[in-house]
Amino acid sequence: MMKELIRSGLEQLGLTPSIPAQAPEQLAQYGQALIEKNQVMNLTAITEPRDVATLHMLDCAPLLACGQFSGRTLIDVGTGAGFPGLALKILVPSLEVTLLDSLQKRLDWLDETAVSLGLEGVHTLHARAEEAGRAPALREAFDFAAARAVADLRLLCELCLPFVKVGGRFLAMKSVECGQELDAALPAIQALGGQAAGCYDYTIPHTQVTHRVVVVDKVSPTPSAYPRRWAKIQKSPL
Repeated sequence: MMKELIRSGLEQLGLTPSIPAQAPEQLAQYGQALIEKNQVMNLTAITEPRDVATLHMLDCAPLLACGQFSGRTLIDVGTGAGFPGLALKILVPSLEVTLLDSLQKRLDWLDETAVSLGLEGVHTLHARAEEAGRAPALREAFDFAAARAVADLRLLCELCLPFVKVGGRFLAMKSVECGQELDAALPAIQALGGQAAGCYDYTIPHTQVTHRVVVVDKVSPTPSAYPRRWAKIQKSPL
């Protein structure tokens, strides 16, 4: 069931010509592995196969409209169960993906899942984002950063923009009601070397749910003062 839902959903999104023929099958296998692992590890509150297919897999696919991912690099900050990073990797096999999370056991499962799906170019990174963003090997090293987190956009920008190369892009997956949140984040975006480049709204196929991707272009290097310690980021958002 998941495979057919995903296949028809990708078709509705107009993505079928640009993705591998095996992508719906791989996304369905990923979804099934998630459902099974979730019985022993807290990975997701979404557990019904139909919901996993739509609210996870098909929720990530529209990001492909927000940039050219082929042959590029992406870091998924706070990846959790691998969304959107691992789903995007399945859809664009030449995308080099780094999945960052603070919980090692989630990353171990993602490593196993990537191997079982035959994916290459998937890296997991056990770290806190605000610390990893200061590491010379990771700072301004990626074409894309993506986050599918509930944190305020001001906080997300400080955690994610330091990873993005000048000329790259940060993609924040938010609700369509985030207009005020985006307005409040504009000073932070500018301070961190970014520039708001618009929003992309989409309805997830087979649902009535509409989500938004906030697109932030990296136009200048992030000042060395950022990211700050997490307590400081929370206490005094930019």
